[in-house]
Amino acid sequence: MAQFTVNTTRFDPYKNFKFRVKWDGKPVAGVSKVGALTRTTAVVEHREGGDPSTQRKSPGRTQFEALTLERGVTHDREFEAWANKVYSTEGDGAVSLASFRKDITIELINLQGTVVTAYNLFRCWVTKYTALPDLDANGEGVAFESIEITYEGFERDEAVVEVLET
Repeated sequence: MAQFTVNTTRFDPYKNFKFRVKWDGKPVAGVSKVGALTRTTAVVEHREGGDPSTQRKSPGRTQFEALTLERGVTHDREFEAWANKVYSTEGDGAVSLASFRKDITIELINLQGTVVTAYNLFRCWVTKYTALPDLDANGEGVAFESIEITYEGFERDEAVVEVLET
């Protein structure tokens, strides 16, 4: 069983604006938004023959909801390159079945710049790629590109432990 360390002096929860996304062993540049990391386990309901008035419940299939990563449009083509591994204008022969899946790490960072928790996502691949957002000549916002990824599971990285803050 995993042992947990607890920083008994920490009172405030961690902020959601300091994080890092990694794949292929390196940080992905410019990611400004990461969707919620969510799993849902279905409820299987059944009745026993001798007890018709009471319904029993047990866990069924677990599903992992798609995750969206967003960043400002730049010359970095990492999002597009990964998305192109499952789609090509050259036809099905150009799709990379050997390398379209990646493992991803999402790290939450405290205000001192220390990684305080991390989650590893397994067998991820791009299901939706948005190269450009709606464009508006009267707007003043940043142009964002995004990818939606599907994955087959996640787990907390137990090697990342809470540290005492100074």
